[in-house]
Amino acid sequence: MDITKKMTITSKVTGEVVIFDIQGEFSRVTAEAPTLSELVQSQLGNGKRRILFDFEATGFVDSFGISEMLASYISIHDLGGALKLCRVPPKLLLTLKVTGIEKVVPIYPTPEAALAAFSRPPAPGAE
Repeated sequence: MDITKKMTITSKVTGEVVIFDIQGEFSRVTAEAPTLSELVQSQLGNGKRRILFDFEATGFVDSFGISEMLASYISIHDLGGALKLCRVPPKLLLTLKVTGIEKVVPIYPTPEAALAAFSRPPAPGAE
C-alpha cells in the first residue's frame, strides 16, 4: 500500500452504493477542490443515499478531514441516507473512537462487509 502525501478521492458505484476511495493524507494542506463533502453533496443531488468511505490507502487525517466526514454524515443523514466506513487505519480509528464518531457511523473491516450491511435493514435506533 503506497500512501502518498497528496490526497486523491475517487468514486465508483456498486449497486445503490457510492464508494469513495480516499488516498493519501486527508488534511487541509493536501485537500483540493472539490472536497469530500462537496463530492458527497453532488451524489446526494443525483439521488444517491448510500455512501461508503474506504480509507485503506489513507495516511494522516487532521481536523479538516474529521470535519469533512461529519459534514458528509450530516448531509446524508438529513436526507434519510446512510454513511458507512471501511478499512479504517488504527490511528484514524482511535480518533473516531475518541470523538465518538464511531458510535454514529458504522465501521467495517472490508468493503464487502459494509456493502452487505447496506442491504440489511438498520437495527432499531441505529442510523
